[in-house]
Amino acid sequence: MVRSETDIRPSEARQRLLNTATRIFYREGIHSVGVDRIIAEAKVTRATFYRHFPGKEDLVLAYLQAADQAIRGQVDTAITAGLPAPDALRAVAESIARGIQSAGFRGCAFLNAVAEYPDPDHPVHRAVLAHRQWFLDTINTLMASIQKTEAEPAARHFVMLRDGAMAAGCLFDRVLICETFLRGVEGLIRTHAARQPSSAAL
Repeated sequence: MVRSETDIRPSEARQRLLNTATRIFYREGIHSVGVDRIIAEAKVTRATFYRHFPGKEDLVLAYLQAADQAIRGQVDTAITAGLPAPDALRAVAESIARGIQSAGFRGCAFLNAVAEYPDPDHPVHRAVLAHRQWFLDTINTLMASIQKTEAEPAARHFVMLRDGAMAAGCLFDRVLICETFLRGVEGLIRTHAARQPSSAAL
């Protein structure tokens, strides 16, 4: 069955709105950008916008969902490559470093968003926490594959190194920041691997 132009256009319009919002939200922030500007730059009608997104909050959530999916894809690529857990962690760290050194980098989209939505009950805030919990759980699983003893503290340490690198990457020499980040991750992996199993695990 051949789809008509009318069938195809709405999904294209939605993607154009999302691409436009992603570019502007990430570069300039969320609260500072109004719906009218997104509509104008995406070159759609107001009716088209509200057909796909009942409100701006829905667009913000779609923006974060797209960012979440992109990061999950990068992490999944590292994990499903069949590498040993230490090398998978290194691959995740290297993907983070590449992101920091990419053109237009302006920090972590999720940390940026949560700074604008501090209410823990707000859907945007909850979406950020859900993403971060997934990331922490994923790193924790890899750390536990190396050594179960204190895997969770090691995973939290990795996430904090990542957060620091993402923040510093907006302010200082990105190459130096990434070198420091990767050295920190390497030291963390080696220290964690050298831990003695807890008595409970014996």
